[in-house]
Amino acid sequence: MSARQPASRPARPSGDLTPDAVAQALGALLPEGAIVSDEANTSGLSAPLHTAGAPRHDWLCLTGGAIGQGLAVGTGAAVACPDRKVVCLEADGSALYTIQALWTQAREGLDVTTILLNNRSYAILNLELNRVGAEPPGPRAKSMLDLSHPDLDFVALARGFGVPATRATTADDLCKQLERALAEPGPSLIEAMLPAIV
Repeated sequence: MSARQPASRPARPSGDLTPDAVAQALGALLPEGAIVSDEANTSGLSAPLHTAGAPRHDWLCLTGGAIGQGLAVGTGAAVACPDRKVVCLEADGSALYTIQALWTQAREGLDVTTILLNNRSYAILNLELNRVGAEPPGPRAKSMLDLSHPDLDFVALARGFGVPATRATTADDLCKQLERALAEPGPSLIEAMLPAIV
């Protein structure tokens, strides 16, 4: 039997806030026993890679066929396991389907930290258009999948539901805000401003 490679966390990222930097920050800071509800979609592709060396945790991922399960699954996980920290990786478009879960988190005092990945697009739906051969999409299709007219303010939305919220525009911001959110009980949301997809 070969020896196991020792677990190792990635270094905290610095500089530009990219999807990979979000995954690195999560890998660097994820607490032992955490539950991750993953509906990051296109922005979270490298998250399993960067969290592989983190302390033991559970990963609840999208199984396909639906949009909007991440916030609800994170809420349910926090109800089922009140002694464990829940981290919800949530894409901006997907969040719009079940954002009212934030109100439940606030009302019940659930220990859920949501990282809202804001690239101002239904990027997964753009990808699906390409998969079915609808390339290039015309102006009407592009407009329907664009979440920047008007821009959504997820910090204001979260606060409106009673959840403390901050906005990260750099990897350094995200690391500081995530460390603080994970150290405090109760719900919180960090809006991670990623490069726009147009």
